Amino acid sequence: MERAYYSRQIMLWGEETQKKLAQKSVLIVGSGGLGCSVALALSGSGIGQIDIVDFDKVELHNIHRQVLFNKEDCGRFKAEVASEKIKLRGSGAKSCAYCISFEEHIKTEPKYDLIIDATDNLFVREQINSYAKKSSIPWIYGSVEEFNAQVCLFEKASFNMFATKEVEPKGIAAPMVMQTASFEANLALRYLAGLKVASDIFYYLYYNDEGEFEIKKFNLK
Repeated sequence: MERAYYSRQIMLWGEETQKKLAQKSVLIVGSGGLGCSVALALSGSGIGQIDIVDFDKVELHNIHRQVLFNKEDCGRFKAEVASEKIKLRGSGAKSCAYCISFEEHIKTEPKYDLIIDATDNLFVREQINSYAKKSSIPWIYGSVEEFNAQVCLFEKASFNMFATKEVEPKGIAAPMVMQTASFEANLALRYLAGLKVASDIFYYLYYNDEGEFEIKKFNLK
C-alpha cells in the first residue's frame, strides 16, 4: 500500500481500513454514463479488484456523459477502455474487462463483495437481483434520466417489486449522471470500508417544479 497515495483517506478512516479495501472486489455492470463515473470514483480508492462487464462499444453520442472515453475510443469495447483507465490511475487496483452480457458472465458463478448496477435495462437489473440473492452479495441500483435519479443499496429487500417494462430513452445531462454515480460510489465505499451505511432504502433524487433539488426516501420491505 502506497501510504502517500491514500494519505487523505487514511486520515479519514485509518491504515487498517485502507488495507482491508485492498482485499475487496467489485463488479460494475455496465460502462456507460453511470459505469464510467462509478469506476472513476472508485478507481483511486484502494479497492483491490474492480471488474467491468459490458458488451457495448463506444459511440460518438456516448462521450459527453461517459467520462472515461474520448473520440479516439470510438469502436472499441467500453469495458476494455474503462478497465484500462482504472489501471492507469496508479492506485494498484486490478481490473478485468468482460465484453459479454451479465447473463454470460455469471455462468462461471464469480464471487464479489459487491455488485454495482450501471445499466439502463430493467431486465438486466432483475438478473443482477436474482444472482445477488442467490450468492448473498449486496448490490447497488442506480438509474438516471433527465434531472431525476433513483439509488438503492439492496441487501435484504428485493428488486422484484419493480415491474419489468420497456422504457423509451429520454434526454440526460452529464452532471446528473455523475451526481448519481457519486451517490452509488459513496454507498459502495462506505459498505466496503465497514462504515455505517443504510441499506434497503430507496432514494429518489430530483428537481421540483421550483427548481429545488430534493431527495425522498422510502424504506423497502
